[in-house]
Amino acid sequence: MIKIIDLYKSFGNNKVLRGVNLTIPQGETFAIIGRSGCGKSVLLKHIVGLMMPDSGYVEIEGKRVDKLTKKELYELRKKFGFLFQGAALFDSMTVEENVALPLVENDYDFSEEEIKRLVEEKLELVGLPGTQNLKPAELSGGMKKRVGLARALVTEPEYILYDEPTTGLDPIMSDSIDNLIKKLADQLNVTSIVVTHDMFSVKNVADKIAMMHEGKIYFVGTAEELMNSNDETIQTFINRTEKL
Repeated sequence: MIKIIDLYKSFGNNKVLRGVNLTIPQGETFAIIGRSGCGKSVLLKHIVGLMMPDSGYVEIEGKRVDKLTKKELYELRKKFGFLFQGAALFDSMTVEENVALPLVENDYDFSEEEIKRLVEEKLELVGLPGTQNLKPAELSGGMKKRVGLARALVTEPEYILYDEPTTGLDPIMSDSIDNLIKKLADQLNVTSIVVTHDMFSVKNVADKIAMMHEGKIYFVGTAEELMNSNDETIQTFINRTEKL
């Protein structure tokens, strides 16, 4: 379980997080929505300890992230897979090298043969078998996202964080990525956190939704509850995002 307690974060005079409180149960797919600049990605970085709060804290499995030693934080991050917004693949590396990178760089005790097997397995899982020798320049946008997801999965994490997973994709490929997120949640029983402004994606993948507004959690509930809300702020956000 992930608990976020009264979290504050500012950058100079820009107050981004203004008392965020949220509980994400184990095994659920949780979407975090909100306007650009509302602090969604900043919140993700606090969850994995890439940023530390000005006050408040994040608690994962009963441990406060801000109280961990460097070694403990390093071990905690091994439990997370992160799909970056632009996939963040290294152009000079093959697909296989990109996917294997977390295993190679983080002192996992695997032989070359075991790494190859794990890479092959994860590429199969995301629907890209036989692509190991391709370079990122040879991949479509949707394929890059899938390779990024295979890399996020290769360490067999307990939590997967998705930062705008469908941004820049056409509707057909966006739907494919949504289906993949749902499939992985079901098959692997991972806790998934999806940061997005894509309301179609939210309705497709999320068990629960948290809407951020003015640096706080403004709403928590199901997609149906969100869409049926009479709250003016919520409806303004929905109408604006569905026109994008």
